[in-house]
Amino acid sequence: MMKFIRTLLKPFAAFFEAHAKTHYRLERHSMGLTVGIIIAAGVGGFIEIAPLFTIDDTVEAAPDMRLYTPLEQAGRDIYIREGCYACHSQMIRTLRDEVERYGPYSLAVESQYDHPMLWGSKRTGPDLARLGEKYSDDWHVRHLVNPRDLVPESVMPQYAFLLEAGLDTDSLPDRLAALRAVGVPYTDEMIANADSDALGQAMPDTERSDGVFERYGDETAVRNFDDRPGRLTEMDALVAYLQILGQLTDLPEQTQILPEE
Repeated sequence: MMKFIRTLLKPFAAFFEAHAKTHYRLERHSMGLTVGIIIAAGVGGFIEIAPLFTIDDTVEAAPDMRLYTPLEQAGRDIYIREGCYACHSQMIRTLRDEVERYGPYSLAVESQYDHPMLWGSKRTGPDLARLGEKYSDDWHVRHLVNPRDLVPESVMPQYAFLLEAGLDTDSLPDRLAALRAVGVPYTDEMIANADSDALGQAMPDTERSDGVFERYGDETAVRNFDDRPGRLTEMDALVAYLQILGQLTDLPEQTQILPEE
């Protein structure tokens, strides 16, 4: 049996031996090695860059696509700051088991305003691409305060401190302006009212909430997310962000036929 295997592998061994000799000779000549590196990098770069020329065909058209509100964007920044993306991806692949578990597979258009995108397939925790409105605000707050109260086997850290951390709203106009510089279509009015809109989204009984509906649409969730009226916290922002995941457009539900149960 071993003799048969050696016979079978003999042509491959000869190939790799010849390749190794060629590579060794190339390493002895710096100019030749440099040219080889440039050619290899050029081929790899072309393979990575060429698909970008078809970007208009890659990103679907979603007329109902809406922007993150300032509060939701602040929550996204907190989500990234706390490293949540390291354990939770936001990309449902086209595999049947993922679609059956999480919902319609992710479309490129759903992440066109995400900087950075949080796609991936490594999951310590479940994928969150379709998490929005799946659980109540109270569930999210309790889960973030102590995950094991709701999921005993969870290894997720506690984030109870978010309830006491006041949200910095002064920097929100500059954050939205920076996002507009990279292609997110925030208007001058949205940027100028960013701090006021963040407060208004979490305080439905104030006049500021009217501006939120006016600028971001009647479907915007305006409510006190952490059940602590009168104070805007980082918990408000994070829960607002979690509740919008998968809710920015209805295109996936309109274009995909889910497997029958």
